Amino acid sequence: MRILGIDPGIATVGFGVVDANRGVFSEVTHGVITTPAKVPLTRRLDSIYCDLTTLVSDLKPDSVAIEELFFAANVKTGISVAQGRGVILLACFRAGIPAYEYTPLQVKQSVAGYGLAEKRQVQEMVKRLLNLERIPRPDDAADALAIALCHARAATSLMFNEESV
Repeated sequence: MRILGIDPGIATVGFGVVDANRGVFSEVTHGVITTPAKVPLTRRLDSIYCDLTTLVSDLKPDSVAIEELFFAANVKTGISVAQGRGVILLACFRAGIPAYEYTPLQVKQSVAGYGLAEKRQVQEMVKRLLNLERIPRPDDAADALAIALCHARAATSLMFNEESV
């Protein structure tokens, strides 16, 4: 199963693609989609949509895992990120790819074994689980790989439960 993990944003959207086969995970690619700050929001959203559509077309994931919104202090930033998430979800829907959403706590729990794990701990586990030489950079891409791994583990559990019924 090929999973595209997405760490949503408006300035930077992290992506990471993981192949999962019977509990063995391997990284396909990772990176970021960026949009310039001085460009109108509608153009930034269009850029994210177009770039993500191309990514999905090129990489052909079976599913997409996206992090749910976590509002910290800046509500205005959270609203623009929410709009970016909407565009990402629309691109997945239009491509016919199921999208699954995970909270930051679920991602940390799944990857690091502790829902309140520090960012560095999660990144180190991404490196270990994917057998990488170094922690993926930038951070948004490492986060996206963690989200993909979270879904890979959740999907494996669901498949195992369905087989045992």
